[in-house]
Amino acid sequence: MAAQSTRDRILDALEGLLLESSPAQVTLEAVAAAAGVSKGGLLYHFPSKEALLAGMVRRLGERADKQLADAVAGGRSISEFYLESFGPEDIAEMPLYRSALAALRSVDGRHDEVQQAVTEVMRSWDSGLQAEIDDPVQAEIVRLVGDGIFLAGLLGLPQPDPDLHRQVVARLLGR
Repeated sequence: MAAQSTRDRILDALEGLLLESSPAQVTLEAVAAAAGVSKGGLLYHFPSKEALLAGMVRRLGERADKQLADAVAGGRSISEFYLESFGPEDIAEMPLYRSALAALRSVDGRHDEVQQAVTEVMRSWDSGLQAEIDDPVQAEIVRLVGDGIFLAGLLGLPQPDPDLHRQVVARLLGR
């Protein structure tokens, strides 16, 4: 297994702090200490708290893109991936979900670069759905339903019965 980069250690530390405490309590000093780097080392990779938060969100996009590519390579469609259901027990096993939850906790409306990064990540998934689904309205419906399923999973809300979920996906995808 390859050694984790300093950048990833810093971002992992940031995610952990965001998940464990109030976002207002997350400081550059606390992130540096949790990552085992000096504050100067952290600032070398991320020159501000806003850049650090935006870097975390962009890594979320990278993780999502990789997970999507793996799913498509395994024979699933983009739409099927987007409509996948998961529960709280899956979060510990999937860095993507941990990153998503931390990113959602970081969005406070005060950091323009973070807001822009979240928008870029969320909109990057639109193009795949639109390329796969001819009807732009149907593509948007799939995106909105997928966003709801994803958010419900992150928040630990009850997921639909697996058979009902399969029926919902089949209907949305015209099967």
